[in-house]
Amino acid sequence: MVLPRGPAALRLARLAALLVPAALLGGAYLSQYGFGLFPCEMCWWQRYPHFLALALAPLALVLAGQRWPVALAALAIAVSGAIGAYHAGVEYHWWEGLTRCTSNVRPGSGDLLKAILDAPLIRCDQAQWTLFGISLAGFNFLISTGGAALVALLLLRSGKD
Repeated sequence: MVLPRGPAALRLARLAALLVPAALLGGAYLSQYGFGLFPCEMCWWQRYPHFLALALAPLALVLAGQRWPVALAALAIAVSGAIGAYHAGVEYHWWEGLTRCTSNVRPGSGDLLKAILDAPLIRCDQAQWTLFGISLAGFNFLISTGGAALVALLLLRSGKD
């Protein structure tokens, strides 16, 4: 695959800076609400930089002559990947995490005590789902770091506007 140069590279960088976090957050919410895989605390930590990247990517479209929003979005995506690497290491028991579990309370029924007692307890050191031995945190690491590297490479290839 040959990556473009110049303005085409910058357009592609802007698009990737928008699509990578959107796809990863979409997958996170699909797994949560579609398949019942509730996020632990460290899963939430991985989402926050993607929220920031999603705010910066449209800004990069509005400020078409500026490259800094794309660069900051790439940095935010990379930060999520780094948190994903840390979380995956906790899940694989390579090191101990800062937190052990999270509970997702949904107090919509009116009985707060029942909601607290019925809430699932989600451990940060146990992967809820894996594919080929890779957890969701591991996939976030792989996709986020790859996506951030792609955006950074495209920014380098775009030259100066």
